[in-house]
Amino acid sequence: MHAVASQLLGRTNVGGSCCNPAVEAMLLLLCLGFIPTVAPCPPHCLCASDIISCSGSNLSALPFGLPSYATRLDLSHNALRAVHVDWVSQPFHWLTTLVLSWNSISQIEVAAFILTPHLLHLDLSSNQLGVLNSSIFTGLTELKELLLIGNQIAQIMPGAFSDVNSLQRLYLSVNSLTTFPLGLFEDPGGPRNLTFLDLSRNRLSKLPIQSLLSVSRHAVIYLQENPLLCDCALIALLEYWLWKQYRPLVDFQGEYQCRGTAVREVKCTHGGLSDVPLVAQNYQVEPGEWLRVPCPGLKLPVQEGLIVFWVTPKTAVNSTASDPSSHLSVLPNGTLEFQGALMEDSGIYECVVARGRYYDLEESPEARVMVGNSTISSTTSLARRSSGEHFNTAFTTLASCVISIILVLLYLYLTPCQCRESRGGGSRGCGARAIILCSDPREVESGQRRANGKRVVFLEPQADDSDISVPKTPVMTLDHVSTEGILKNGSRTVGHTLTDPTHTT
Repeated sequence: MHAVASQLLGRTNVGGSCCNPAVEAMLLLLCLGFIPTVAPCPPHCLCASDIISCSGSNLSALPFGLPSYATRLDLSHNALRAVHVDWVSQPFHWLTTLVLSWNSISQIEVAAFILTPHLLHLDLSSNQLGVLNSSIFTGLTELKELLLIGNQIAQIMPGAFSDVNSLQRLYLSVNSLTTFPLGLFEDPGGPRNLTFLDLSRNRLSKLPIQSLLSVSRHAVIYLQENPLLCDCALIALLEYWLWKQYRPLVDFQGEYQCRGTAVREVKCTHGGLSDVPLVAQNYQVEPGEWLRVPCPGLKLPVQEGLIVFWVTPKTAVNSTASDPSSHLSVLPNGTLEFQGALMEDSGIYECVVARGRYYDLEESPEARVMVGNSTISSTTSLARRSSGEHFNTAFTTLASCVISIILVLLYLYLTPCQCRESRGGGSRGCGARAIILCSDPREVESGQRRANGKRVVFLEPQADDSDISVPKTPVMTLDHVSTEGILKNGSRTVGHTLTDPTHTT
């Protein structure tokens, strides 16, 4: 700043006054500190436009005085051990991506990211974090993606994600979690739009099946390579996900221990399920009435201890626990009971139970319930419609377009009527070079034309081959021709005929 001031002070005239009033104002602002100065690029870092990279510099402490204009800051592959509150000296209003991966970070202080409020992507992978304390991500209200892959996280304290309301994708794979972090979806102050959660390669042995049946409808959850206990509830969940073609399971089916021989050893059915293909059932009930919907394919009586889940349009319920305040419940025999149906109960209900086999593509464990005259929006049925309907629609549209083009071409390039010479060898019809499209050339010679077909007249000038001294005969007059009779189809006759003035009597 002193160098800039010296240059400005040096630009004075002989009288000693500044050459420009604007310079005086700038000097005053500089002296008062109202004009911020841009920090230089720190040593061992690379600064290019709005990107600052200090990667692989063996830094044990965060550089001081980083330029605040950066939108991406890369501090990966260093020796950082903690992220303190004062790791930056000024707010980074433009910073959207912060990379802190491949360090030795084991501690993050509360509100450490308060000066980076507009972060969208934060990468803390491959560090030594063991516990995620409450409020460590305070201030990151706009964060959408958080990577915590390859740490040692064994516990997530309540409120750890209380301020990241916009979080959409969370990567927690390759850690030491033993409990499913259900608070990510149920805590009131947690993420509201979390649609992707990677928990693969942890130490999970039990899963909240009922909650996962509800959560997995709008979130993608990866659970492969976990030591999951293969019981009837988990088998029911995996069979249901395969029927729904749930991508996290379909893509990594071979990396789940609960499959094949492990499933057969559990023996969940004991003949309690029929081998008849499952067919969707329809039920209609009036508001206020009671309704019982049996689980498709489930024989009665039900094996003792068998858990039956029902996925409803709003949540999931099971046969081992019931909510006294809810009018929906699952009886011990797996039947879904409506204690006074409501209009909003209309929808699709899916019975989830361990069947010991995979569903066929044509099978459906669904029950469609319609209360009163309400309609059911079957998103599942729409998603499962065969692609043949879409092909038929596309083919019909294409065929219609082709036929329309052919008809237009036939109309435009239809062979014109032959010109006939008039009596006396004159060129009464052809002298005008009139091309009249018609279905019968003999109609050209008639004095009248019926409006039972399309008539189009094209007129173009013709060079007369006769002697130039001979006066040209008027070609044709259309003053008395009914255009409606020529161009339109109809049943009435043209009121006037085409008349050649030279032949009128």
